[in-house]
Amino acid sequence: METHQDRPLAAYLALAIGIVCIGFGGIFVKLAGVPGPVSAFYRVLIAGIVIVPWWLARSAQRPATQDIRLIIAGGIFYALDNAMWNTSLLLTSAATATLLANNAPLWVGLASFTLFHERLPRQYWLGLAVALVGMVWLLGCDAYLRLRLNSGNLLAVGASVFYAVYLLTTQRARSRVDLLTFMAISMLSSIAILFLINLALGTALTGYSPRSWTALAGLGLVSQLGGWLGINYALGHLRAAPVSVWLLGQVVVTALVAMPLLGEYVQPSQLVGGAMVLTGILFVTPSKEKERIQVPE
Repeated sequence: METHQDRPLAAYLALAIGIVCIGFGGIFVKLAGVPGPVSAFYRVLIAGIVIVPWWLARSAQRPATQDIRLIIAGGIFYALDNAMWNTSLLLTSAATATLLANNAPLWVGLASFTLFHERLPRQYWLGLAVALVGMVWLLGCDAYLRLRLNSGNLLAVGASVFYAVYLLTTQRARSRVDLLTFMAISMLSSIAILFLINLALGTALTGYSPRSWTALAGLGLVSQLGGWLGINYALGHLRAAPVSVWLLGQVVVTALVAMPLLGEYVQPSQLVGGAMVLTGILFVTPSKEKERIQVPE
């Protein structure tokens, strides 16, 4: 393995591109209009159709058994996150579901501090606070006022927990395993779990309209393949804590994209919230890149 001094810059660039791609995820789910577990299944299946043959053609080196277990576990957590998040979008308002599901940075920060004894600077907690307040402002403070203990809200909270566990689990495995191998194994794990979930729930996997299939294709190719190629690349070079806060940027992307595609226009006052999210992201980005690590190609 060799050290690449310019990798943090490339990692942040890949992360930014990935965030733009996953920012379209909620839009595609809404446009598809199919059950949450179904859209989650096709999200990883369509991306897997591209990634897995690519991985097999490369004949990459087999990871260590411990890393394979971590990657498979990460795939399971990611599958549960997607199934719960997509379902929550259909059971509660998009604003409320987004607000609750994007609490992952809080769980990541707390877990990094309590479980892994990772010392996070005050700058991280300040950036997290600014970004979370900005997200609430962007989505509308009335989203909190409308919160009720219903299944949609509980699913969104559960999704945020599994999202955080996924980030923490994959951070350790990704730093030792090449990107393509990591994504292929993770997707195979997610595909298997989501297929079993749909089988258990008895949801139909066929018979949808051309519009639904087009949206599902976009979900798989743009949000999953493009988005997580960028994000998983970043996780191989950066810590999970700042990455999780950067991922709040998807809320801004979704809000902007929803205007022309769904007719959901952002109020001028909400632009302040978007600016706060981006400011919080800048706070958690280290001024001196300490995340330069050795990773396999």
